[in-house]
Amino acid sequence: MSEQPSRRDPKQLRASDADRERVAQVLHRAMGEGRITLNELEERLDQVYAAKTLGELEPVMADLPADDTALPALADPSAAVSTTPSSSPSRLIGGTPGSTTSIAVMAGADRKGVWVLPRQHNSFAFWGGIQIDLRHARFAEAYSTITAVAIMGGIEVIVPDDITVEVTGVGIMGAFETKNKKGASPTAPPGAPVVKVTGLAFWGGVEVKRVPRDKIKEIE
Repeated sequence: MSEQPSRRDPKQLRASDADRERVAQVLHRAMGEGRITLNELEERLDQVYAAKTLGELEPVMADLPADDTALPALADPSAAVSTTPSSSPSRLIGGTPGSTTSIAVMAGADRKGVWVLPRQHNSFAFWGGIQIDLRHARFAEAYSTITAVAIMGGIEVIVPDDITVEVTGVGIMGAFETKNKKGASPTAPPGAPVVKVTGLAFWGGVEVKRVPRDKIKEIE
């Protein structure tokens, strides 16, 4: 009688992009419910996108409520790894990343219209101005960072109110601030893309404007 082949440990199976995205959705939902902080979300997402196996994804969710749809191969060892992409946490996530930089030196630059914000976008204004408009943008990943540095210049980031935004920049003889325009919701819905705006304003300003999604007109 031939020897039965040993069953493979599902934790050692390679993780697919769909597997990583399902775990990312669990983490975004946990943040929306107040179970983890935004900083914890960022740290765990770094682990998720670096994971190579299903076993490496499991510890990221160990202290969160069970979600059997996140890693079906671990929930049922006899099940095959799903290759069908799950529904995105937001219709706004996905696409080929656009430009990773915006530079204005004694001039102006815009990133607006239909474009895809990459995971990391760097913006630098020196004696100039930059506008980064996300009202019609998509997001390559669920978590993005804009690093804005304005030196004797200005950078304006326009964010619709159905996007979660965190502003952590520093102003030195300048301003690094957030403004909610009239009618903007104070919070974004659970599972919304997250944009972190960080950097430095030196003798200049970085302003993040949250605007209602249903307002199409240009901000004056």
